[in-house]
Amino acid sequence: MGNAKNIAFWVVLFLLILALFNLFSGSGSTLQSQTISYSDFVQSVEDEKVSKVTLDGEKIRFRSTDGRDYVTIKPDDAEVTQMLIAENIPVAAESQEQSGFQTFILSLLPFLLLIGVWIYFMNRMQGGGKGGAMGFGKSKAKLLTEKQGRVTFDDVAGIDEAKEELEEIVEFLRNPQKFSRLGGKIPKGALLVGPPGTGKTLLARAIAGEAGVPFFTISGSDFVEMFVGVGASRVRDMFEQAKKNAPCIVFIDEIDAVGRARGAGYGGGNDEREQTLNQLLVEMDGFEANEGVIIIAATNRKDVLDPALLRPGRFDRQVTVPNPDIKGREKILNVHARKTPLGPDVDLRIIARGTPGFSGADLMNLVNEAALMAARIGRRFVTMEDFENAKDKVMMGAERRSMVLTPDQKEKTAYHEAGHAVVGLTLPKCDPVYKATIIPRGGALGMVVSLPEIDRLNWHKSECEQKLAMTMAGKAAEILKYGEDEVSNGPAGDIQQASGLARAMVLRWGMSDKVGNIDYSEAHEGYSGNTAGFSVSAHTKELVEEEVKRFIQDGYEEALRILTEKKDEWERLAQGLLEYETLTGEEIKRVMKGEPPHAGSDDDTPDEGNAPSVTAIPKTKPKSKPKGDGGMEPEPSV
Repeated sequence: MGNAKNIAFWVVLFLLILALFNLFSGSGSTLQSQTISYSDFVQSVEDEKVSKVTLDGEKIRFRSTDGRDYVTIKPDDAEVTQMLIAENIPVAAESQEQSGFQTFILSLLPFLLLIGVWIYFMNRMQGGGKGGAMGFGKSKAKLLTEKQGRVTFDDVAGIDEAKEELEEIVEFLRNPQKFSRLGGKIPKGALLVGPPGTGKTLLARAIAGEAGVPFFTISGSDFVEMFVGVGASRVRDMFEQAKKNAPCIVFIDEIDAVGRARGAGYGGGNDEREQTLNQLLVEMDGFEANEGVIIIAATNRKDVLDPALLRPGRFDRQVTVPNPDIKGREKILNVHARKTPLGPDVDLRIIARGTPGFSGADLMNLVNEAALMAARIGRRFVTMEDFENAKDKVMMGAERRSMVLTPDQKEKTAYHEAGHAVVGLTLPKCDPVYKATIIPRGGALGMVVSLPEIDRLNWHKSECEQKLAMTMAGKAAEILKYGEDEVSNGPAGDIQQASGLARAMVLRWGMSDKVGNIDYSEAHEGYSGNTAGFSVSAHTKELVEEEVKRFIQDGYEEALRILTEKKDEWERLAQGLLEYETLTGEEIKRVMKGEPPHAGSDDDTPDEGNAPSVTAIPKTKPKSKPKGDGGMEPEPSV
């Protein structure tokens, strides 16, 4: 419909231009002729100075004997023809039909121009192909074609369980008799749930590449408009298109934009989203069966979806797409490194060990950053050093060597980071220290990075308490070295991290005996949809804050005790950081013992095979745990 309107607009525009051209070209000679009075024309005839005359209605066009063209207007009572014939002057007359047509076109020209402009702007306002005043409620679902860039299950790695669930759907579409002979029915829908960047949309593209059936893709936000009823109309139209192409797959990305729980919008706004959701529920499992239409949706906010959307018969399968483990990360790195020439020293398993908590998108970015770094310095292939530099850049931010630091600022940063490292190495349940640096990166003047030896799946109270001590070690180091009056704002990031972890321990994990085994997080942090009206007393709030403060204070005092006991090692490490700026895990241990960092070798490349590799942030993205000035770390959660 939109293409037809575009064609009609350009046809009308062409006809208008053609009419104008004919109109003005026909009267071109008039525009080039000189106008004279009728009496002068009669005088020229009598003086035999006229060679040819053309009568055009009330106009008289004539050519003089000297070759010039003139035009005059004939009076109503003048007998021009007899006068010219009497003088033996050739006379010609033009038909008045063409002039009338030109007059008609000229009168219609403003209206045609307005209609053409109106059609054009209506088409532009409605978004082109799917727009138009009559196409406002049409579905925006696009039929995906994989002629170029076809993605298959071979391009998806690290999420084997999710692949198996979806491979069965593809098998059903290819060979439905294999399942239907035993009474099995094809699933109505599959919901892909997982953190951002884990490969949900990539899985959907792989299904499209493998199934060999029509594949419609649409975003949840494409249904919702400011006008009530438009979203429901688009849902109906989408399912009508899907039925015509059945068996087929419809992929709705970010379904939480339209599938949020109903009833949460009272008190303002319209119910457009709820009408759209109701229509989606009816189409998926209502009175009319949609045989052969499979809905696959993706979201990272399953908690906000309406319960009716999640029941069997609508989304029969809920496929969790988590962050990959070490084996999955190695497979993902192999997939993304296919088109990247790797050097002989590259071991992707070591890189996988050093990237806990990375999602598939993070690993793709890591490989890309390594390739860009290698290309920047003119290498023919990507080396392990490039991967290490890329990993540091992704986890800690780009180096800011251009930042000018005074010797005092640099020294205070070194003692701050050395405090983190010493406490982290002393406490047995802290993740191994991977690297310490006083080179500004991102928003921090320096940082200590630690990585777990294995993927962390949960947290214990003793681990959290030791982690709090390592986090508060930066402030303890500054106070121990310079006194309480000289403490800087460098520990701001540390305090934020420690507060988040301590609140998680008290509010969600039940690690405080005084507060007890009650989840106060939703009442403390605000309404989340399931605890309407849930609140706590002022006494409980006061108790919660006291326990949070106690956990942080205990961590600070533990860090202060360790630094006091290991003051010599801490001083040596701070001076080593001032000299070398960046030290890896094994180098830190050597410097703390008073030895040179490189054991008789000038090669400062860390032994990645043995180096423990940044403490995972165990939330949705447990990636890195930089400790230092302005370092940021979300609170962990199980």
